[in-house]
Amino acid sequence: MDRLLPLAGVLLSLFHVSFGYDFYVGGKDGWVVKPDESYDLWAVNMRFQVNDKLVFKYKKGEDSVLQVKEEDFHLCNTSNPIKKFNNGDTVFLLDRSGPFYFISGESGHCAQGQKLVVVVMAVRVPPSPSPSPSPAPAANSVSPLPSPTPSSAIGVAVSRAYCGVLALFLGAVVFG
Repeated sequence: MDRLLPLAGVLLSLFHVSFGYDFYVGGKDGWVVKPDESYDLWAVNMRFQVNDKLVFKYKKGEDSVLQVKEEDFHLCNTSNPIKKFNNGDTVFLLDRSGPFYFISGESGHCAQGQKLVVVVMAVRVPPSPSPSPSPAPAANSVSPLPSPTPSSAIGVAVSRAYCGVLALFLGAVVFG
């Protein structure tokens, strides 16, 4: 049974990484022309990773979301989208690292600030083991803690709920 506990930890970490967070674009306002907080400021406060999802909420028939190239983003050009979404409840999977550009498909909305650029962090690969041991740190040295990662409260809650359900399931299997 002692061997199953590390396995449960590995499964939980894989489960967390593979599902990612759901980020609600614009928070409570959704995808609108004049949100309370600019989309630039909203995106800067988030850390997007591969497999996270952007959730765009908007009025169907009155707005849309276009994924565009960088040049079209800056020019607010709606004529050549990579993808177009107009169902009012768009979920977009961030499937790679790098920038993603979005604008409103409605005339004039992009020029009024309804546009978003999201930069997805690169996938971190653990370093390969070093052949020689590293020297011990000096007695008076202090290692800095990593900075906290800001994230969507809803995304964190959903991710924790998934992990909690999985932990309960694994606990029932292991100890049940």
